[in-house]
Amino acid sequence: MCMGRCLVGLTFCTCYLAFYLTNKYVLSVLKFTYPTLFQGWQTLIGGLLLHVSWKLGWAEISSSSRSDVLTWLPASVLFVGMIYAGSRALSKLAIPVFLTLHNVAEVIICGHQKCFQKEKTSPAKICSVLFLLAAAGCLPFNDSQFDPDGYFWAIIHLFCVGDLFSVLDFPFLYFYRFHGSCCASGFLGFFLMFSTVKLKSLMAPGQCAAWIFFAKVITAGLSILLFDTILTSATVGCLLLGGLGEALLVFSERKGV
Repeated sequence: MCMGRCLVGLTFCTCYLAFYLTNKYVLSVLKFTYPTLFQGWQTLIGGLLLHVSWKLGWAEISSSSRSDVLTWLPASVLFVGMIYAGSRALSKLAIPVFLTLHNVAEVIICGHQKCFQKEKTSPAKICSVLFLLAAAGCLPFNDSQFDPDGYFWAIIHLFCVGDLFSVLDFPFLYFYRFHGSCCASGFLGFFLMFSTVKLKSLMAPGQCAAWIFFAKVITAGLSILLFDTILTSATVGCLLLGGLGEALLVFSERKGV
């Protein structure tokens, strides 16, 4: 059982790494900056693969009434905005910077849980939120490759992600094909979605969060070697602060508080 979980975790990390590196290569190196067109390709391929998986019995798709589908419309709008803004941001920002800004969505989710769902928040989680905010807030002033458009789209992206996960009820198990909310090939998007669902179904929230954190670390680290990234000591400090914040978030999830 432990070996199976490790295999699922490693598969998820591999898909996560390939997903972001491929996206960055297409969006930045090849200069393919047409998110709407890429989104259509992603949806077509992902939909076909999902249908094949359903026919083979690998995925379960429950039928829904028209009224149920109408309730998904607000989430669908946020979902499209999340993908579009994420792809525009990733085309202009380094992957470590993008992931650090993306983590601020966790702050929105935590704030909603605290204010509206009245969930108890542990000191570790509060420190995590503060570190994530501080890291993202300091980045624009210390990023030697600062791009105002990239940060603008990143802000829209993280608000779409935060609102989508904290406020709206949306069938992510079956329709969430874009982890990290940016354009990708249909195949990578689908297999990452599939491995994410498998990861969450087999592991406790703390273990799942640890694997996601590990995937982000290796993706950010390898991207620095593969793409033209300029990191000053101040930028590295912001990234490390964001990493510390997410590590505390993983710790709070594993403790179940």
